[in-house]
Amino acid sequence: QVQLVESGGGLVQTGGSLRLSCAASGRTFSTYNMGWFRQAPGKEREFVAVITWTGRNTRYADSVKGRFTISRDNAKNMVYLQMNSLKPEDTAVYYCAASQKTWGSLSSEYAYWGQGTQVTVSS
Repeated sequence: QVQLVESGGGLVQTGGSLRLSCAASGRTFSTYNMGWFRQAPGKEREFVAVITWTGRNTRYADSVKGRFTISRDNAKNMVYLQMNSLKPEDTAVYYCAASQKTWGSLSSEYAYWGQGTQVTVSS
């Protein structure tokens, strides 16, 4: 089992950057594929990015490709989401999630979730 806590959200202007962090507890963190999802008001939760447990493979939603970068540090039990060139449509609550079975884009495939961190991009 793993517990996840996100941080780093905030208010930023269009074109700005933020770095989200996800701190994980549990000795088996390095065996989990880690994903970032987001949910805007009135919308369904959507996939943003995922990184495999080795850190060798990543995948991104088309809407963030080239602007966001996911990374992890297994020695520190941390996952990061570097977000550049932010747009108002990136405004959402961002969640990190963990899965030992998949590195897919469906939220139902992830067993563990953090409580989220708010990102607001002003125009």
